[in-house]
Amino acid sequence: MVLPAETEERVKRKALSACQDNLRKVLEVTRKIPQMTEHFTKGDKEAARQLFSEIKKGEEEVIKARQMVSQELAEIGAVLLSREDFLRFTNLTSEIADFSEGIAFYLVEIMEHNWNVPADIRKDLQSLADAVLDTVLKLRETMMVLTYGSTKTLEKAKDVEIAERIVDDRYRALVIKVLSSKLDLPALFIMKDALQLLENSADKAEDAADAARVISFIM
Repeated sequence: MVLPAETEERVKRKALSACQDNLRKVLEVTRKIPQMTEHFTKGDKEAARQLFSEIKKGEEEVIKARQMVSQELAEIGAVLLSREDFLRFTNLTSEIADFSEGIAFYLVEIMEHNWNVPADIRKDLQSLADAVLDTVLKLRETMMVLTYGSTKTLEKAKDVEIAERIVDDRYRALVIKVLSSKLDLPALFIMKDALQLLENSADKAEDAADAARVISFIM
């Protein structure tokens, strides 16, 4: 059965809208990570606890949005042959929210145990968190131009790659600094895990940008 082109275009827009809504919720969560690192730097436990609660709620919203995308795509069914590409994009971006919750949890735990973290490490952590947010913001820009054609999408996706490389550089330098520090071992291991999740967030953003490239070819 061949469906009218108008119908196919409509379902593509519907699928894209659902993906963009999910990404918007992911970005809302990701924006809170530099705020969390700021509270961490200042040693503001109460603000950190409150923000962690907000991040957990935001992650729950992302889960609901991801489920909505899956439902939308299931209802669209065979009408949209490329539905797996939309689903892959949403699954990748949703993982960023999962990582954000983990990052916040680790930082709050360090604060709750009153483990001392040197000021220079805290400062570099803030810089890394800012770079991760920038990567996700570049991903949002990529999705915003997706309907303008593959050429424009490819240009914006390239910006995500560049931002991700900045994250990589800052992550590697900070990991070496943490491992060379005199942090208590529990704090060192937890901090290293938090740093890994930050890098993973940027990696997922880059993977999602690749998925957006694929989607742009069928829009």
